[in-house]
Amino acid sequence: MDLDAVRAFVAVADAGRFQDAAAELSITQQGVSKRVATLEKALGVRLFTRTARGAALTIDGQAFLPHARDLLRAEERAVASVRPGRRALRVDVIGRRLAPAGLLRDFHRAHPEVELDVVTLFDADAAVDAVRSGTIDATFRAVTMPGRQLPDGIGAVRVSDEPIQLLTGPSHELAAARAVAPASLAGRRIWMPGIVPGTEWAAYYDDLAAAFGLTIEVTGPDFGTEPLLDTIADSRTLATFVGERTRLVWPADHGLRRVALRDPTPVYPHSLVWHRDNPHPALAVLRDHLCTRRPGLRDGEIWAPSWTLVENAA
Repeated sequence: MDLDAVRAFVAVADAGRFQDAAAELSITQQGVSKRVATLEKALGVRLFTRTARGAALTIDGQAFLPHARDLLRAEERAVASVRPGRRALRVDVIGRRLAPAGLLRDFHRAHPEVELDVVTLFDADAAVDAVRSGTIDATFRAVTMPGRQLPDGIGAVRVSDEPIQLLTGPSHELAAARAVAPASLAGRRIWMPGIVPGTEWAAYYDDLAAAFGLTIEVTGPDFGTEPLLDTIADSRTLATFVGERTRLVWPADHGLRRVALRDPTPVYPHSLVWHRDNPHPALAVLRDHLCTRRPGLRDGEIWAPSWTLVENAA
């Protein structure tokens, strides 16, 4: 259906005169008449009768008017859903329990006026492609994996260094430790069955293992977070790595322990990735919020792979 014709019909119905409707729409009176005639032909009914005072709705016109208004409101909502500054800012956080989701929650608390559409995309290449195509406005990723560079037009800035912790069960010999050095974990069993080869976090943990002489076991099926926590809770020898801001929930009787890593502290480097030509005004607000609130450790206290982004690539 021709929405310009519907708009002309509603304008005439509201004004009661074709001339006044033409002035409101900034077109000629003849143009209004043609649009209404086109609509009447499409519907197969008369919508107006001309009177000495102007135009009066027929019975069919009265029946069609509320639906015509609904059509125009639907058009407004459709346009607003994709118009930068009016639609929600779409941001990929990889997973809702991970640190990027927490960063975005912090942003929402600081800027509740910004409407957000939170999505979770597993694959880094798919996320960057979505940024390039405009399907999403931004994504949080570890930039850049070895052998993988950001495409032209894509900006990135490192916004958060998330400390990595050791997660153990209550009977593990390191369960009572307040902190341990990464190198002291050489020879101990670190189990991470959820690592997927080819992902950015697989590249990160490969480098972490190589840097400190660790062996990270990825064998066995990945049944999800809860079965992993069940196994760690009952083991005297198995431990796993988790991010400090990763949200985990376990039964009270598990007694799991988060043990800090020190000297140095391995950090997972989260970067915000976006398209430089993206005009959404809330995107700049998000970048400014993240960059001004980025906590950091003193030089020499942290470890991160040499390939991770350090400076703003915008």
